[in-house]
Amino acid sequence: MRNFALSILVSSILFQYCSGQGSPPWEHPLLTAFSIDGIHFSNPSLFQDSSGVPCAIHWKGDTIICVFQWFREPVGSSSWDRVAVKYSYDDGIGWTDPVPVQFTNMPANFQRPFDPTLVKLGNDSLRIYFSSSDGMPVNGDSIINTYSAVSTDGLNFEFEPNARVDLPDHRLIDPALIYFNHALHYLSPAGAPQDGAFHFLSQDGLHFNQVQDIHSDSLHNWTGNYVINDTNELRFYGCGSQNIWYNSTPNGGVWNGYVSTNLAGGDPSVFRKSNGDYQIIFTGMSAPVSVEGQKNSSSGYVLFPNPAMSFFDMEDKSANISTGHFYLYNENGSYILSDDFIQRIRVPVQQLHNGKYYVVIVSENGRVCLPLTILK
Repeated sequence: MRNFALSILVSSILFQYCSGQGSPPWEHPLLTAFSIDGIHFSNPSLFQDSSGVPCAIHWKGDTIICVFQWFREPVGSSSWDRVAVKYSYDDGIGWTDPVPVQFTNMPANFQRPFDPTLVKLGNDSLRIYFSSSDGMPVNGDSIINTYSAVSTDGLNFEFEPNARVDLPDHRLIDPALIYFNHALHYLSPAGAPQDGAFHFLSQDGLHFNQVQDIHSDSLHNWTGNYVINDTNELRFYGCGSQNIWYNSTPNGGVWNGYVSTNLAGGDPSVFRKSNGDYQIIFTGMSAPVSVEGQKNSSSGYVLFPNPAMSFFDMEDKSANISTGHFYLYNENGSYILSDDFIQRIRVPVQQLHNGKYYVVIVSENGRVCLPLTILK
């Protein structure tokens, strides 16, 4: 089984590759831009604040639908760290306000869905694929698999039992799927950029067979989305140490080479517009919106020891001490635990693995996000 501490380090590398910052995911906006050739894009504009991991596709009629991870205030609310959806009815120019997606019949012990991607079904319904796990992945991240749910309205999804893709010794995050050449192609990054990506095929969207992995190098991370360029060319847009890139294939298995765009960011999703132009939605650089506050002790809150081994203390050293509530997240934005406290609290972390975490504190004095490192 892959060591979880190593995978946390890999996640940190991937996040920095794809965002250019080591800040938490809720401090990044989604941006959008346009292009004639899919290489040279216009100056980006804001698509949605405090969000990430988008997937936009053409749906029924002239509707374009985009799902993404949304961190809407207040912290810990029913819409914080949830999959949300926006619609466009004018070819990607204007978009509706975001609405959290609802999942029914999902087991109560499952981790909340994240890393969403959409596939259109033949009867104008949708299947959403996402990462989740049966319980929180404390002792090993290999329990994170790809699951699915179906919908007829793009907002209410019914969970489908059992994992769609499950590898015993590897986690499966950031899935990308598309129908091309009579098969559904599934891709999930295998780890560090040079590890490439897992590749699976399916005929029914429910049962997948693994085929040869997609190879990569240290500069190109296969975290992103597919788009059909034409009947003979499938593209995958991913992120790298410099710019967003794409690679193309005639069959989903043999790739032609990397082409860099002029955009820097992560998690790109591209779709073709009605006139053949391209529109991209991607994660931009750090721009705090959802969680405000300073990331240092000047806020009045301190964490010590930091790095932590078996525990850390959190203390309010301000003159105006108040009751607070804290939330602990890992660097991918996954919720770990939370609790109330007055002035000071000791938090055990001996069950957690090495890596970067974030402590979000909400009190009468405001909000603050403090970085925490666990190093044993």
